[in-house]
Amino acid sequence: MTATKKRDYITRAGWQKLADELDYLWREKRPHVTRELSAAAAEGDRSENAEYIYRKKELREIDRRVRYLGKRIDELTVVDAIPDDPDKVFFGAWIDVIDADDSEHRYRIVGADETDAATGAISLNSPVARALIGKRLGDIVEIALPQGARELEILAIHYTPPAD
Repeated sequence: MTATKKRDYITRAGWQKLADELDYLWREKRPHVTRELSAAAAEGDRSENAEYIYRKKELREIDRRVRYLGKRIDELTVVDAIPDDPDKVFFGAWIDVIDADDSEHRYRIVGADETDAATGAISLNSPVARALIGKRLGDIVEIALPQGARELEILAIHYTPPAD
């Protein structure tokens, strides 16, 4: 019995950011650290050479991140199509909502690799995103959160970056 692995989604911009990081680490950062490591190794006794020890650690961290990004990029499914029904919330949407305190918020539903609370980018797997997915403009959504229930009304849905 084989279980199909659930694919993780990412926006085109999020995928590009990961690919750019991988390219930077592999083409620029790693060769620089390797040169610095070679220079530090040429200075003599490696057991007491702080520069050598630091560069070895830095190189291990870069290699770990390169391996992770290489695997992760292959596992991701890029979603960049605008849905047939743009008045409904789907992955990649920017959603303007208002809560019971008349506070307006803007969220964007993105993949787990691109969440950023400061910009309102929330994971597809978050309670807020799960509650918003499939809802329409004007719908009132109740979200069960650890600190209690919260109601949000959907004011706007955008699939291209909204102009503020």
